Amino acid sequence: MIHQLQQALASVVQTEPATLRLVMVCLLSRGHLLLEDAPGLGKTTLARALGKALSLKMKRIQCTPDLMPTDITGISVYNTEEHQFHFMPGPVFSHLLLADEINRATPRTQSALLEAMAEGTVTADRKTYTLPKPFMVMATQNPVEFSGTFPLPEAQLDRFFMRLSLGYPNEDQEVALMLAQQQGHPLDQIKPLFNETQVLALQGQVDKVTLSEPMARYISQLVRATREHVGVKLGASPRGSLALMQAARALALLNGKNAVTPALVKPLLEPILAHRILFRDATLQRAEGRQEFWQQLLASVAVPDYAADDKASDAAPKADTTA
Repeated sequence: MIHQLQQALASVVQTEPATLRLVMVCLLSRGHLLLEDAPGLGKTTLARALGKALSLKMKRIQCTPDLMPTDITGISVYNTEEHQFHFMPGPVFSHLLLADEINRATPRTQSALLEAMAEGTVTADRKTYTLPKPFMVMATQNPVEFSGTFPLPEAQLDRFFMRLSLGYPNEDQEVALMLAQQQGHPLDQIKPLFNETQVLALQGQVDKVTLSEPMARYISQLVRATREHVGVKLGASPRGSLALMQAARALALLNGKNAVTPALVKPLLEPILAHRILFRDATLQRAEGRQEFWQQLLASVAVPDYAADDKASDAAPKADTTA
């Protein structure tokens, strides 16, 4: 069924299959996703399609400078008949929260998401409320327009498990997009494939994927190499190591493997680590300029001998992705 989910998303958003696969990696890893792209490339449509296919309760916030923190978390309203306050939950009390154009909200409002993203809770009027599970924030921002925007601080960027860019479709994809929308939108044709219980079960399957000590050391050395590179002002934190580990386990699950290998880690470096690093060189600020940087990092770290792990993975029962 996980493959059906990818096909459903591909029917709505014309982008590379590897990108949609990374979206599913983020979901299975219990992570939050930052979509950074120009307008009109399907960021909001992707979030709506994901919510519909997973049968999850979805809420959408259109971020503007006048958006208040309570517009996200909720507010206490005084009941004159009962003479007491009642908490009215905000849109953050959902399974899938879409924060559209998050960099147009003020830093104070942006920070209202920090506790929810990190702890899965909301504190209001000295009471702590637990958010429903699964819980995922999908935020979008436009990297082109900077007028009237508030760049996300490093602390909040680090809370996002992954940053992706859908990119412009190629000619065939754009033609397919137009043909598919001649009579209605493909989004209307998406049928529920999962429910929240099944999503939680799939996320639990990720925890069963094996990570050997050599592979944990390999991931650690890659992340530590970002802190020592001459082109880096501030390297990735240990949270980056944990995110890279969990993403590799989720990708292993999608590939039908029971153990993490170096080949699974390499394609995850850009989406998992890039937004956690402050670069000195301006050429490294864009994804296309970072390819050589990642190659240097990979070349500087010895690849562990994981042949034994592969044999163990092949011998072990495969993880169930049909939940």
